[in-house]
Amino acid sequence: MASIIDLRSDTVTRPSASMRNAMAEAEVGDDVLGDDPTVNRLQERIAEIMGKEAACFVPSGTMANQTAIRAQTEPGDEFIAHEGSHIIHYETGGPAALSGCMIRPLTGVKGQFTVQQVEAVLRPRAIHFPNSALLWVENTHNRCGGAVWPIEQIAKVATCGHSSGLKVHLDGARIWNACAATGLTPAEYARHFDTVSCCFSKGLGAPAGSAVAGSRATIARVQRFKKMFGGTMRQSGVLAAAAIYALNHNRERLIEDHANAKRLAAGLAEIGGITLDGDIETNMVFFDLSPELVTDAAMLCERLKLRGVLALPAGPARVRMVCHLDIAKEMIDKAVRAVAESVGAPVMA
Repeated sequence: MASIIDLRSDTVTRPSASMRNAMAEAEVGDDVLGDDPTVNRLQERIAEIMGKEAACFVPSGTMANQTAIRAQTEPGDEFIAHEGSHIIHYETGGPAALSGCMIRPLTGVKGQFTVQQVEAVLRPRAIHFPNSALLWVENTHNRCGGAVWPIEQIAKVATCGHSSGLKVHLDGARIWNACAATGLTPAEYARHFDTVSCCFSKGLGAPAGSAVAGSRATIARVQRFKKMFGGTMRQSGVLAAAAIYALNHNRERLIEDHANAKRLAAGLAEIGGITLDGDIETNMVFFDLSPELVTDAAMLCERLKLRGVLALPAGPARVRMVCHLDIAKEMIDKAVRAVAESVGAPVMA
């Protein structure tokens, strides 16, 4: 396993020895009864980091998003989100199944949309229509290559949402990467939102866990739906300890992942038949394969696997690679060589 270069996601990391020690030494209690001290410390820490009144620790990013939706909508409501949002593509129809909500998708480059687009899809307040209840922003944006929303654009669309009577949520699974790329604090992003989710296993290296932050009243509802959806855990301080360790030790180093992603992209750009999909803003690299290569994304990923490199197809001719704390600089050049060999194309001079 040591020879594998795993670029499938930043979720594939394994806890370091120091993180495992922190988990082993964690003080625990029964979190369902509210007395796991390590979980409570983590929740207080996230509320402080995000500048919110309260936070709730949940097992996964999907549960963070789903509880945030359920806490702020009613069945029959509609929320507005970019068409490429994680909530649409990778959460198994959760908004419909768990909250009874419709989604009004918007287009836009880099996973972003405008005030004008939001205003154009707001439903009239009448009995004939679903109620426009929630506005959804994903930052960084997964399917759009880890793109970062400009804070000025966030402020505009959030203001539009609030002035229109909507709650506004930030899917900040990779907010840590957005902060590393811009130098902004999580609170500077979160101040524009009623609720914000964040993940500890994407980028930060924890084995599991996410959180939702917001007002005390909203987080009380998040806690209720966490219980309803089966997300409450007993002595979960062992996982909370990993998240605390990740917050303390693995946020500042994210700039290394961003630098490695740029190095990876630069190498891939020199391979004939490969086209980089957009700018590299954080830790994700997407590239497209030209038809003349006579290979599709799934086949390329299988060929890469034989060479000790793991990647994910993101479409028929699109491949995703993600840098993370288990990817060292020297692995990048090996991965580039493996791609060149696998596509059967020479590296351009």
